[in-house]
Amino acid sequence: MAFEITIPRLGWSMEEGIFAGWQKKDGDVIRRGDILFELEGEKALQEIEAVDEGILRISNDEPKPGTVLKVGAIVGYLVAAGESVSQTAGPANSSSPIQTVDDETAEIGSDRPAASPSIRRMARQLNVNLQAVVGSGSGGRITECDINAAATSSPKIVAATTTESSVQAVTPRARRAAKELGVDLKGLRGTGRNGRIRERDVLAAVSNSAKTSPQSDRRTMISGRRKIIADRLSESARQTVPVTITTRADATNLVSLRDQFKSSGLSPLPTFNDIVAKLVAGVLVQFPLLAGRWDGDSIVLPDPDQIHLGLAVDTPEGLIVPVLRNVSTQSLITLAAESAKVIAKARNGRLSSSEMQGAVFTLTNLGGFGIDAFTPVINLPETAILGLGAIRKEPVVADDGTIQIRQRMTLSLTFDHRVIDGAPAARFLQSLVSSLENAAAKLISLVP
Repeated sequence: MAFEITIPRLGWSMEEGIFAGWQKKDGDVIRRGDILFELEGEKALQEIEAVDEGILRISNDEPKPGTVLKVGAIVGYLVAAGESVSQTAGPANSSSPIQTVDDETAEIGSDRPAASPSIRRMARQLNVNLQAVVGSGSGGRITECDINAAATSSPKIVAATTTESSVQAVTPRARRAAKELGVDLKGLRGTGRNGRIRERDVLAAVSNSAKTSPQSDRRTMISGRRKIIADRLSESARQTVPVTITTRADATNLVSLRDQFKSSGLSPLPTFNDIVAKLVAGVLVQFPLLAGRWDGDSIVLPDPDQIHLGLAVDTPEGLIVPVLRNVSTQSLITLAAESAKVIAKARNGRLSSSEMQGAVFTLTNLGGFGIDAFTPVINLPETAILGLGAIRKEPVVADDGTIQIRQRMTLSLTFDHRVIDGAPAARFLQSLVSSLENAAAKLISLVP
């Protein structure tokens, strides 16, 4: 029996992924652990391994790189030597599902009933309208018995010129593009087989409309990765009660400490993010609720030795949050090396899903863009996220009344009010400010 190769779920909130291409060819002999294809999900590219053995069978209408597919969508099969894919279920909720039946291939969209090519031939021969047939097979697939019953029972089903049978065929991707771009499919000429409307037809219609209407809006197709980011942020807004508080910190010792690292030739050179992450992990041990997560009727707190921090990284493809492990127990130098490694992998799109899971708190830094204060969005299922603003030289009135030039920065803490109240959150921020302002004394012992 053929073994289905499907799109796996790579993260807790993943519902679809971007197919990045096959690493094996049709007819290749596959062993367990072989890399079959690459998939972009939860904002990272991951190699998908075979969990069974056999000969790989890929449809001629295989998904192309960049195709967005639902979790569970079937993209191929593993068969035994001499075995053919005789009849299989279509992919579940796929945006561009593929099925292989009787050595033929067919693209199955939301506008076509689930039926194999042989069943479709049978329906044409008996003049049966498949749109009106209810399948009795697995997953609602239409069987030979369904076709025979339809051919001998209801004239409405047999009528080849019914309204249902005359509906113009549209691929799922074309239907989605038309919805996003506001294109009316009625009257649109399709370039696919039998006049089927394809995504390129919709895009061409938008392009032609722009040429004839100079005042028309410009639209940009939303990438799969951008949609994943949007879905996660929307889910955060729905599931949390976010509150943002801000405070100012004297970063003079922080800057001085990093300057000492530079002048000593320390390698790898810790960044401001690395130093702040180390300080945050220590403060989180004192305020564990900020590192907890809401879980139904309880709050789950991390082990003090397992403070994993997310670090928001800006990449050409969008925001990615790799995870730094066990920050509270690592040396600053080890942390700097790990940070540099995961940031490089994030920007190259090579993070695995495991490298983006398990964080209990996230840091995001917009200081490099000259931003002082902002409202960061909580990275579910975490409780809080800390935003770091720009470090600026500013005049400050000292205790003795003199004016001094100090390095100052703004900290923006967004927290889930369901988990923690404003006062303890403010005390956390107050304690962190104290750590930052005494960074040299606290961290110099961690440097060899």
